[in-house]
Amino acid sequence: MSDLLNIGASGLRAYSRALSTIGDNIANAQTPGYARRTLELVENQAASNMPLYRSSIKPGGVAIQGVTRSVDQWLIQDSRISSGDAERSATKLDWMNKVEAAMSDDSNGIATGLGKLFNTADLLTADPSNPTLRAQFLQSVDDVASGFRTAAGQLSSMADGISSAAAGEVDSFNTNLNALEQINIGLRKARPGSTNEASLLDERDRLLDELSTQAGVTASFDSHGAVTLTATATGDTLVGGGVVTPISVSGAADGRLSYSIGGSPFTTATGSLAGLAEAANHVADQRAGLDTMSAQFANQVNAAHQAGVDANGNPGQPLFAGVGSAATLAAAPLTTAQVAAADATSSNGNMLAIGGMRGSNDPESAWAAHMATQAQATASARAQDAAATTRRDAASAARSAVSEIDLDREAADLLRFQQAYSAAARTIQVARDTMQALLNAV
Repeated sequence: MSDLLNIGASGLRAYSRALSTIGDNIANAQTPGYARRTLELVENQAASNMPLYRSSIKPGGVAIQGVTRSVDQWLIQDSRISSGDAERSATKLDWMNKVEAAMSDDSNGIATGLGKLFNTADLLTADPSNPTLRAQFLQSVDDVASGFRTAAGQLSSMADGISSAAAGEVDSFNTNLNALEQINIGLRKARPGSTNEASLLDERDRLLDELSTQAGVTASFDSHGAVTLTATATGDTLVGGGVVTPISVSGAADGRLSYSIGGSPFTTATGSLAGLAEAANHVADQRAGLDTMSAQFANQVNAAHQAGVDANGNPGQPLFAGVGSAATLAAAPLTTAQVAAADATSSNGNMLAIGGMRGSNDPESAWAAHMATQAQATASARAQDAAATTRRDAASAARSAVSEIDLDREAADLLRFQQAYSAAARTIQVARDTMQALLNAV
């Protein structure tokens, strides 16, 4: 009789816990990072007592072995690698698009200004003494200088934005490292197979997922599930042995970024930190290229203008000042009379020479080629991002197929364990009624 009671009681405990586990699955069906949980149940072997030996084996029924999570470590690792690559490409592409917008004619008007300058020079060849055309020519010079300053200012602001984003991402990365160490402490104290352990493992995996989207990291686990985290590229320990080693970021004068850990370089080829570093390098290259182009253009036009003679018979003056960089380029304060339209032989000879600068190597062509290079780089980044996103989605889908909650399956299990719970309760009822009948018969 006691066997029957024990069987029923063990069933009530086990199936009540199973129903609770299914309830957790249903409640967290949309919770990011939650892996489906299953209650492992095993059969207790029935045993009888001998006269000189009392068995320690429970008399039949069901026993709870623990809560297990539906995960596949290989799929998880593949998903993290692909997510890191996708985050790197997406971060880089976001800033590349901003650079392309800042360099476009809609944003700075450089291409329009260059065309206006040469078109006005052509008009001046027909009417070199026209004060309106001379004023338009000087205005076009100012428009070009203003366009270069605008582009330089936007790129400078972009470099500051990338630096700020990197500082914020590093802070988030270090916060996740500290949180991961706290999870390690909890896992070492958690009872194996408990719901608490499963929750800690879910949070551990969520943190590792996020860290993998930020930088290239490699995780290894001890018998408790506690993680030792290292930098994939250098092998530096980020979390391990109860110690957390944070990383830091610094920016160069041109905006390029460098990461460090414990005073040594911290390199990563994946994650948002890698994407920000690549974006910073691209912006720095664009700033240097813009300075070079503005200086070449200004020096070329200055030399051409200085070769002429103004309306007062004086040698032409430089049209541009502050030629050292695009950020300082400005139109020289000239009057309309100081426009050097003439040369030594004719009243429009210099404007003919300036208009004749158009050709395969003229400033307009050079600027168009520069913009084409930027567009090509952005298109390449976009293609890389599309490929990385496709791979990430496929890896994530494969991982989710193992860990995600299927409500139809949970509903079937819920019905099954409800019936099992009712059967266990009925077993106890039968045992009680049988015992009562025996007592009544005495």
